[in-house]
Amino acid sequence: MLRILDQRILLLVISFLTRLQSTKVLSEWKKCGDRECETAMSRVQATTDYSGPDCRYLNFKTGEEIMVYSKLSRKNENLWTGSKGKDFGYFPKDAVKVEEVFIAKEVEVLTKETDFLCLHGDKYTFE
Repeated sequence: MLRILDQRILLLVISFLTRLQSTKVLSEWKKCGDRECETAMSRVQATTDYSGPDCRYLNFKTGEEIMVYSKLSRKNENLWTGSKGKDFGYFPKDAVKVEEVFIAKEVEVLTKETDFLCLHGDKYTFE
């Protein structure tokens, strides 16, 4: 009985630590085409298949086109945000190639807690 309880506690701790790790704010700064980050900055094409670690990430297949709306900066410059159809999320910039640039001058703004919410209804817990 005690052994089963120990195993359950260990699984609970592992689950909690995994959840904490995936709820960290990805960066406090981002670069956008305008102060509201509403203007598409560029159009990119996926050079590889990508499946993100949680609901905040955009999943795509090689060859799909993605519209880029912001790029995380300072702490985590390797992640961009964009949309593919109705889907929106973060993805690594190394998984795409730029096809067309719409905005050459980028504006750096602070991120908001809402930048890290899932847009398709999944609940997301912050630190």
